[in-house]
Amino acid sequence: MCLEHKSLIEMQLNKIIILISFFFICCDDSNEFDVIIVGGGAGGTSAAIESARNGVKTLLIEETDWLGGMLTSAGVSAIDGNYKLPSGFWGEFKDSLVSHYGSLESLKTGWVSNVLFEPKVGNEILKSIAEKEENLKILFSSSVDSVLQPKDINYNFIVSSTNGRFRSKILIDATELGDILPMLNEDYDVGMDSREMYDEAIAPDEKNNVIQDLTYVMILKNYNKSVKIEKPKNYNPSEFYCSTTSIYCPESDKALWSPKQMMNYGELPNGKIMVNWPIYGNDYYSNLIEMTDEQREEVHKKAKEKSLKYLYYIQDELGYENYSISDDEFNTEDGFPLIPYFREARRIKGKITFSLNYIKKPYDQIHPLYRTGILVGDYPVDHHHDSHPDKENLPKLAFYPIPSYSLPIGSIISKKNPNFLVAEKSISVSNLVNGTTRLQPVVLQIGQVAGLIASQSVKKNITTHQIDVRAIQEKYLDKGGYIQPYLDVKKDHPFFKAFQRIGSTGILKGIGINVGWSNQSWFYPDDMIDFDDLVESLKNYYDLENYPLKDLKTSSVFNWISLISESEINNIEKLWTNLGLKNFDKNKIINRGEFAIIVDYFLNPFKRFKVDFNGDISYNEQQ
Repeated sequence: MCLEHKSLIEMQLNKIIILISFFFICCDDSNEFDVIIVGGGAGGTSAAIESARNGVKTLLIEETDWLGGMLTSAGVSAIDGNYKLPSGFWGEFKDSLVSHYGSLESLKTGWVSNVLFEPKVGNEILKSIAEKEENLKILFSSSVDSVLQPKDINYNFIVSSTNGRFRSKILIDATELGDILPMLNEDYDVGMDSREMYDEAIAPDEKNNVIQDLTYVMILKNYNKSVKIEKPKNYNPSEFYCSTTSIYCPESDKALWSPKQMMNYGELPNGKIMVNWPIYGNDYYSNLIEMTDEQREEVHKKAKEKSLKYLYYIQDELGYENYSISDDEFNTEDGFPLIPYFREARRIKGKITFSLNYIKKPYDQIHPLYRTGILVGDYPVDHHHDSHPDKENLPKLAFYPIPSYSLPIGSIISKKNPNFLVAEKSISVSNLVNGTTRLQPVVLQIGQVAGLIASQSVKKNITTHQIDVRAIQEKYLDKGGYIQPYLDVKKDHPFFKAFQRIGSTGILKGIGINVGWSNQSWFYPDDMIDFDDLVESLKNYYDLENYPLKDLKTSSVFNWISLISESEINNIEKLWTNLGLKNFDKNKIINRGEFAIIVDYFLNPFKRFKVDFNGDISYNEQQ
């Protein structure tokens, strides 16, 4: 049979399969959903909950019988980043942990994080939240085999799983490795980008397929007696000598941390120990992304073996023979987490790609993507490559300093498919940026925003490419989310939303800095305004040639607003007081916060000007 004839037959068979699938599910309302999310990890769970909360029929398909992914199923229950930025669902989850354990202080058990918890508790919390949503159905222990896209029905996707076929208008890939992307023939990247690709100075010269190490985390507990495991095959203690301070560790590789510090690193409530130790510990390298399920299982087995070797080292060499894998954490035969901790996945080609320069200098780039920010992160760029066999020739990417940042909304939306979103580590970012966006609080927010976009698309009967960026940002603010990462303007601040909105216009810009291990951004509402910078920013929105802003006296600002808005503003002292401002003086120079509040209220540039996915603005005639 010639290849051309064979290909034609295969195409006809695919059409028949689609028609048969549709025939079996079209008359069954139980198989119809507005939104389907594949993967119940951190991002998938928050996406499903948010979608359901917005009144649309939602299905979540998860391979395990847990929710939370890296937060819970993978055992990485020490939160990295966003401690002072409790944005959206991340803040809700954090508050739930506080309620469970009794106080915020009770979560500060290990030195790696200010928020640590037992994985099973995280799973219970997420399930409890999800169970309250009547619009949400969850299929546990279910995997997806294929996704079809029929063109002649109202529903855009047919998802085939081990529990049946389902159809939806919007599909969200929240799998750990982005496994739905190839099913849809999406464009995506794997591995390190070349320096030239995004002009990132610390990227390698050439593109490669190297991804971050994975880890089979261990949760240990003290059994108060010797529980040494059998010596693993091919065990060599020298592999771990430099994981902690040791007389056997070469001077050139001298370890920084003592055995006690290593154990305290991931100490969880109730005395359990999370072992997720990257320094000559239990990280394991394999690029398993494009492997078959069988090949991946073999990698998982080897990663477990690496962790067991390290456990034996902890018991035999470091003297913690009373500690072993907890028997009351996971519902697995060997006590290991349900899945490994994956730090990297396929990265989709989205409406935009968020690269490192947009974090380092957001106001100096070709596209003003900061205007489209939809969630926030503050963790450094951190890549794990120490287990790679050629690590000496890879860039050193541990804790590269950056300011805190706002993730653009277009990075969550497929460029190719207008009804397809991602909600885990598969967002449209450069490989370097994945080193900060992969962390738990950011992924929880990514999922929530994906669920918000999906639900709004369904309710308005539009594609994700047609969403109103400003409308989504406003809804996220209403849900306790941050769209700009300002540390000095917390959610309970009376003008939180006003400062967030004005910051997102760029009329007044935040200041991003790195201080040691801390990545920060500030709005500085009490500071004075740089007049020249303000004028340049205002020119993007208003005709300053015909309506010039002369100075920043209170009276001058109100006069200018009257001209721009073409409305007379009387009794400015009363207006000042009604806005909640203090110390009125018509001749005083107003500060950043006062200017932001006044402009937000009277001119409302956030809503008056539409923003596209690139951050470009146009006047909104409907406002």
